[in-house]
Amino acid sequence: MQEVFEKIYGMTAIGAIVDDPRFLIMYLLAFVLLYLGIKKGFEPLLLIPIAFGVLIANFPGGGMGVIGADGDGMVEFWKNGVLVKRPVYEMPLTEIAHDMGLMNYIYYALIKSGLLPPIIFMGVGALTDFGPMLRNLKLAIFGAGAQFGIFAVLFVASYFFTMPEAASLAIIGGADGPTAIFTTLKLAPHLLGPIAIAAYSYMALVPVIVPLVVKLTCSKKELMINMKEQDKKYPSQTEFKNMRVLKIIFPIAVTTIVAIIVPDAVSLIGMLMFGNLIKEVGSSTSRLFETASNGIMNAATIFLGLSVGATMTVDAFLNWTTIGIVAGGFLAFGFSIFGGIMLVKLMNLFSKKKINPLVGATGLSAVPMASRVANDIALKYDPKNHVLNYCMSSNVAGVIGSAVAAGILISFLG
Repeated sequence: MQEVFEKIYGMTAIGAIVDDPRFLIMYLLAFVLLYLGIKKGFEPLLLIPIAFGVLIANFPGGGMGVIGADGDGMVEFWKNGVLVKRPVYEMPLTEIAHDMGLMNYIYYALIKSGLLPPIIFMGVGALTDFGPMLRNLKLAIFGAGAQFGIFAVLFVASYFFTMPEAASLAIIGGADGPTAIFTTLKLAPHLLGPIAIAAYSYMALVPVIVPLVVKLTCSKKELMINMKEQDKKYPSQTEFKNMRVLKIIFPIAVTTIVAIIVPDAVSLIGMLMFGNLIKEVGSSTSRLFETASNGIMNAATIFLGLSVGATMTVDAFLNWTTIGIVAGGFLAFGFSIFGGIMLVKLMNLFSKKKINPLVGATGLSAVPMASRVANDIALKYDPKNHVLNYCMSSNVAGVIGSAVAAGILISFLG
């Protein structure tokens, strides 16, 4: 009977967990992320798959953790009780699936290949309305100003990481998960797990981080600036008579311009704008729009979330490099919000028509959560001060800004 119990015990993961209590930290991390996604509603479509990926990757013997390749493209895994070292990029996908498990198959086929981030950008484009930005083009500049955090942290992080690693860390400041993943795959693929987790976690914490930075940098008087009243006092001299035509021309023009100036950003910008184009064309492309914004987008999000979460194994996460990425990512995120706010303050010094700093705070790529959070802040100070549409102008511009910033970094450091 004792032998039976010993075999049952050996069959479980209990012994491995007892021998290495670090697994408990990973379970705690997964539970916290699940709590934020389920209970708090912070980016549940992304945070829940990522959190569950973290959870299933850290059960010893489960074979669901992603095995990262080293700088030479080599991976180590156990096969028939023997530690094997193989060049993963020369292995057929069927062999990866058989010898390394399901998550590694998804990771190397869909993530490592760079396929899913542009696909998700196509879905984001299909779900994005650039109308508020086109109606308030002057506010789009704050989508560029909010990229300040990327380049500020890049400078600081370069003292602690290599330049490609520092760039991958700094892009977290763009508040765009697919962009962070795409950039990291190009520049520092060995850091993909912690960077993706940090990027998506901070995106989920937008309702916490934005109010914190705003409180530290803005006065009550500034936050009570009513944009609609400013529009009445200083009406715009520019009026677009045919917004539908402009919305169709816009994605074509942006793709063309970006492709000429920053070719490395075309993978993201091109797919973003294609998704937006099939949305704006209307009924003749409605089936494409439905597929891009629903079926493809949802499937890509599931696979991306689970496999990225599965990269967060004990050895990959619990180290000083990861701690540095988490800290640096927070600074990049915070400085991006700060940069947008400071640009608004600077413009208000020289303009009669004042702008609410919340518009600058939403120059991030976290659409539309950042705008909703900013609008809630404005309403707390004045129940009639709705700034959502104005914030969306800089918010959607931030999507373009972060992708262009990624292209610049890849062009210089890739």
